[in-house]
Amino acid sequence: MNFTPPELMPAYPEILLLILASLILLVDLFVSEARRWVVYALSLATLLGCALLTAAVGQATGGEVTYTFNNMFVVDHMGSLLKLLSYLAVAACIIYSRSYLADRGLLRGEYFVLLLFALLGMMVMISANHFLPLYLGLELLSLCQYSLVALNRDSARSTEAAMKYFVLGAIASGLLLYGMSMMYGASGTLEITELARRIGEGNVNKTVLLFGLVFLVSGFAFKLGVVPFHMWLPDVYDGAPSAITLIIATAPKLAAFAMSVRLLVNGTLGFDAQGQLSATAIELATNWQQMLIILSVLSMAIGNLVAISQTNIKRMLAYSTISQMGFLLLGLLAGVVGGNVLSAADAYTASLFYAITYVLMSLGAFGMVVLLSRAGFEAEHLDDFKGLNERSPWFAFVMLLLMFSLAGLPPTVGFFAKYSVLLAVVQADRLWLAIVAVLFSLIGAFYYLRIVKLMYFDDPLDGAPLAPRLDMGVLLSANGLAVLLLGMFPGPLMALCFYSIKSL
Repeated sequence: MNFTPPELMPAYPEILLLILASLILLVDLFVSEARRWVVYALSLATLLGCALLTAAVGQATGGEVTYTFNNMFVVDHMGSLLKLLSYLAVAACIIYSRSYLADRGLLRGEYFVLLLFALLGMMVMISANHFLPLYLGLELLSLCQYSLVALNRDSARSTEAAMKYFVLGAIASGLLLYGMSMMYGASGTLEITELARRIGEGNVNKTVLLFGLVFLVSGFAFKLGVVPFHMWLPDVYDGAPSAITLIIATAPKLAAFAMSVRLLVNGTLGFDAQGQLSATAIELATNWQQMLIILSVLSMAIGNLVAISQTNIKRMLAYSTISQMGFLLLGLLAGVVGGNVLSAADAYTASLFYAITYVLMSLGAFGMVVLLSRAGFEAEHLDDFKGLNERSPWFAFVMLLLMFSLAGLPPTVGFFAKYSVLLAVVQADRLWLAIVAVLFSLIGAFYYLRIVKLMYFDDPLDGAPLAPRLDMGVLLSANGLAVLLLGMFPGPLMALCFYSIKSL
């Protein structure tokens, strides 16, 4: 047999990240506690190097969709954009969490290494064009997250949260594996684009394929944290250290979005010889759209209603995440209407835009929770935000922008993100679904605006001044202002999302 080595160039960023993460693990063995900043700086430099290499790979491919490793790995505009945003989100997590972890003796080399390997798992998920690397990337990400949640070994809450996450995550992985096996049995392939081609030709067992699709949707729904696969999310957000919750709530959502697009769009929308969606593809799309409608409505309902009764800020933001992910699914289910995919790019663009803005808002919101926490004190309750305007008017204003954006109020980016998704749903002839989403958004506005009321109209319980490190203060301020500026000028980011989706 003649073995042809695969083209490694499309995977250069992943290879670089693997090498540098392993190097950081070795360097940490020889770094004293006082010189921990060396590992911190190397981690940020690694992210910068990966970003530059990702951009260089994109330029080298000439913007063309490029496959390698026997079509198991793909580089396209959407993948490159999500990778670059993942680097940015992980860098923000590192900067935000530095002081928090140092105060608790958790700023150790394993934190940086686990975070970088989790990022590697995200990158593999984002570029997967085959069920095998998709699953391997997901498991690499998940195992690193389990370990990060249990990073504080002396905390019973963190250990309990990690065990819950591990057990429920194992169940979700089993569902995903079972779904993949059924998809293989129905089509005879594990390659995602080849699966779409065979669906287009009708060379599949539709019944088995549909059952496999149910298990696949269940798998990525768990990673997004939508109802009824949400049971892990509030407990893990609450039990994990706030700096770790910041990680779980942000960058992995980008990888989960890429996973859902690869499976549902790239994997099931097969075209026939005339260039039209095949009857099998339309039938499958109709079925997974109905699944997403149920997941979306339940997530928006339970997420918003249960969040109202929360007094713990992390649990409130956890239920907020559930409702926000329900909103995200609206864009995905609006892409195909009766075999017409002319508006699909607009719908998937709206969903991608929403995913990006959600990560931006969550970075700021959990960054504020980390900022208010200090040695021996965890800012986990709503009352901890009382009178924040008296302690720091600027950071109170930043939190106000973030809460307005999460609530979907103008002129923040959250308003435009929700508007674009609702517009896609209306154009998909699902007016009733848009009305339901608006009603639950109005309910959700209550618990976001309650934070604003506590900051500006209540007396502070803690008079300690806020004194963040310079890098954290600058980045958190930029985070808040980005929410405002992108709301006022959403065009460039929306155009970038549209350009990325067109490459699919």
